[in-house]
Amino acid sequence: MDILDLTAIQLGEKIKKKELTALEATEAALRQISSNESTYHCYVTVDEEKALRRAGQVQEEIEAGRATGPLAGVPVAVKDNICTKGMRTTCSSRILGDFVPTYTASAAEALEGAGAIILGKTNMDEFAMGSTTETSYYGVTKNPWNTEHVPGGSSGGSCAAVAAREAFCALGSDTGGSIRQPSSFCGVTGLKPTYGTVSRYGLIAYGSSLDQIGPVAKDVADCAALLEVLTVYDPKDSTSVRREETDFTSALTGDVKGMRIGIPRDHMGEGLDPQIRASVEQAAKALEEQGAVVEEFDLSLVEYAIPAYYVIASAEASSNLSRFDGVKYGYRTEEYEGLHNMYKKTRSEGFGEEVKRRIMLGSFVLSSGYYDAYYLKALRTKALIKEAFDRAFEKYDVILGPTAPSTAPKLGESLKDPLKMYLGDIYTVSVNLAGLPAMSVPYGIDEQNLPIGVQFIGGSFQEKAVIRAGYALEQTREWHMPGSKKGGR
Repeated sequence: MDILDLTAIQLGEKIKKKELTALEATEAALRQISSNESTYHCYVTVDEEKALRRAGQVQEEIEAGRATGPLAGVPVAVKDNICTKGMRTTCSSRILGDFVPTYTASAAEALEGAGAIILGKTNMDEFAMGSTTETSYYGVTKNPWNTEHVPGGSSGGSCAAVAAREAFCALGSDTGGSIRQPSSFCGVTGLKPTYGTVSRYGLIAYGSSLDQIGPVAKDVADCAALLEVLTVYDPKDSTSVRREETDFTSALTGDVKGMRIGIPRDHMGEGLDPQIRASVEQAAKALEEQGAVVEEFDLSLVEYAIPAYYVIASAEASSNLSRFDGVKYGYRTEEYEGLHNMYKKTRSEGFGEEVKRRIMLGSFVLSSGYYDAYYLKALRTKALIKEAFDRAFEKYDVILGPTAPSTAPKLGESLKDPLKMYLGDIYTVSVNLAGLPAMSVPYGIDEQNLPIGVQFIGGSFQEKAVIRAGYALEQTREWHMPGSKKGGR
């Protein structure tokens, strides 16, 4: 088997057994990046020298018996809005083009503490604003399944890197589906944890009440192992939750007998691609055959999730991005007259169109006369959506549905109509509004040979139920990344 076909856990086991070394794994990943990057453009920054040096250090730790975790020696990628000390972190924006952090984000630090080797920083939609990874200042990322199509976003670089076998797993961030939707488009597995599970310290904020870092990997087991590493209480993050049970890999049983699974009728109606509907129905049937109890129900409020999400996210973005003014760090315009002109020109030149659009929308909904009409109303809607989910989870262990209404669109299609791009998040944003865990698992291929993802949603802090259902479904099909030597899908 090609080393690049291994999952992260499989690679970690082979390194422990001395069948491979961390250095060999890192060299293999770097060779793949070197040969593929001109086609896919998954990364903004690759630090080959640092990765190789780190691989040597980790190998020594493994041989000395100090690095014993399942991810020791595994090369990983990190989304470019997660700070890494000494490695450029741009948020795929011109305004942060030369920003090199003086500290490492807690999530990236946890990965390194587990013996993982960071290869570089992955491309993304600028400041995580977009659903296609086309708003990046550093160029578009292409879908490894078909380079004429987008990888999704905003964590498109991380998902494409795993699909292209340029990393064994990766970190992404999810504000309204930004891990799950590109995971669906790229045929990988992506998990958005319960809000507060993974520290946001060092994550450059988009929507602070919605953002959550999570894993992207080849399969459910890798996501569970990554989540165990990432789930650490962090006093540096005021929203961090101290969790007692973090043995997420214990949920990899494959047993869903008696599990109650609900499918929202609201997610299976108008606007959903018939091939995706068929995949969700096949997934439901596969789980029923394993003993799960599956039924449809009315979730309600689905049509209000998109407007509520974009009002809240844009309002928080307008506040969070006010710090990028050309004074302390980042890009500053070369010619200006006075302080206010410098602010205006720096932000006009430094931010892309989508970021400007959301800053303006956020500033509008927070302005005098509109705060009550839009922002407060969106917060009330958010509370109602959370209540609707709470009622559903009184009856069901997990909710099953589509991750996205379609498979990956062609490059350039979504940016022509931003409203259409926003509506593509219809099945994912409500999870962030309610702060719930959810995971996208590949399950099917459409007639264009593009992957289809199905989504499992759990109640607050019920990642184990999501992992249990996802793993059981995963065992009912075979799946390989594009270019895999295994052949077949």
